[in-house]
Amino acid sequence: MKILGIDYGRSKIGLAVAESSLAEPWKVVAPGEIENILKSEKFDKVVVGISEGEMGAESKKFAESIGAETFDETLTSQDAQRMSREAGIPVKKRHEMEDAYAASIMLQNFLDFSG
Repeated sequence: MKILGIDYGRSKIGLAVAESSLAEPWKVVAPGEIENILKSEKFDKVVVGISEGEMGAESKKFAESIGAETFDETLTSQDAQRMSREAGIPVKKRHEMEDAYAASIMLQNFLDFSG
């Protein structure tokens, strides 16, 4: 089963993929690129991370618009920042891929919870 994890943002969206019980960061894209990715790649399931407040409501609306499931992503961005610092990933690379790392953490939590 191929699952796409999405860390939704207004200006950029982090993507992670799982084809087994392990989620991996994939890439960061502009919001307008999602529809093309969903058409060109074949995913069995799509999961969008939902936080609290206004951004959470916006993420939920986005998930509904693409027919995705939702899962709590609270603190995944902070976890991604901390883990990438601890791993010694250079600042530029961390900044470029931060949303994909957050998507990967959210997707891994989804897999662990669902498993």
